[in-house]
Amino acid sequence: MGVYYFAILFIGIFLIFRAGLQAFRQGSFLKPGVLLFGVMGAALIGLSIFMFTPGSAEIVADLLGMTN
Repeated sequence: MGVYYFAILFIGIFLIFRAGLQAFRQGSFLKPGVLLFGVMGAALIGLSIFMFTPGSAEIVADLLGMTN
């Protein structure tokens, strides 16, 4: 499962990088596309870091109601 968490992490980093390049080209960080890519990238990075922590699988299973 760690491979998928790394994939999510790298996709998030790519989206943050893309938002930075787009903001540099357009000259504004407040454009909708820049904000969208930035927020999505930050959310994916946060999700992957959370999933790397010990015990996160049990937390997700409890939230989804997959435990007995």
